[in-house]
Amino acid sequence: MASIEVNGKNLDVDEEGYLENLNDWVPEVATVMAKLDDTELTDAHWEVINFLREYYDEYQIAPAVRVLTKAIGKKLGKEKGNSKYLYELFPYGPGKQACKYAGLPKPTGCV
Repeated sequence: MASIEVNGKNLDVDEEGYLENLNDWVPEVATVMAKLDDTELTDAHWEVINFLREYYDEYQIAPAVRVLTKAIGKKLGKEKGNSKYLYELFPYGPGKQACKYAGLPKPTGCV
């Protein structure tokens, strides 16, 4: 099983890099995962990551990208609730990559 090192601890991840144990997530997990993707997390990234964690806490599911786009538009404004904006932040797919950084399971409908 693969793992990533965060704050001196090895955390188990699956073959696609998603955390095996959602309770292992701390903000540094996102930072480490982003570095592995050569990405520097900005406030805009954190806004989406934190939104996803709140969404998951409420609904117990990671939203598919379409639902994510709509929900972000409602909460953060139209200029952020669109695919173009989200793909600029998360080029590997806003659902997949952002959920991974947020320590959530892979969204349903993602291949």
